[in-house]
Amino acid sequence: MRLARGFTLIELLIVVAVIGILAAIAYPNYTDYVRRSNLQEAFANLSDYRVRMEQFYQDNRTYANAGNCGAAAIPGGNIKYFSYACALNTTVGAPAGQSYTMTATGAAGSVSGFIFDINERNVRRTLGISPAWGALPGDAGQRWVDRKGS
Repeated sequence: MRLARGFTLIELLIVVAVIGILAAIAYPNYTDYVRRSNLQEAFANLSDYRVRMEQFYQDNRTYANAGNCGAAAIPGGNIKYFSYACALNTTVGAPAGQSYTMTATGAAGSVSGFIFDINERNVRRTLGISPAWGALPGDAGQRWVDRKGS
């Protein structure tokens, strides 16, 4: 009698099914993890920009005439996923050059739809998130949303 070696078709189908189930769970978690890591660029650059603006303010007692809304130039070194803009806030009756808002907007890919900003009072807001993350949470106007469902 001959000894059979190898795998049966049933065994192979079970292995393929298990791999498929694991991939169906792991891939979405992996892409969400990559998206969250890409958001860190905006958080780091906005925080760095705010520090540079405060250094400028310490020397000049105004944010005006500080280049692109700051001698602390808009972040330039580590820009891959976001575009940045700064605006001096002009409130009627308020002194000119005393406040600003720096905004990071997701450029493309996994960060498309994300919009974060920070101002001179260090108020961090989330103005937009990816549709895949659902709706903005109620406290998004007071913090940066950095994970789905938080």
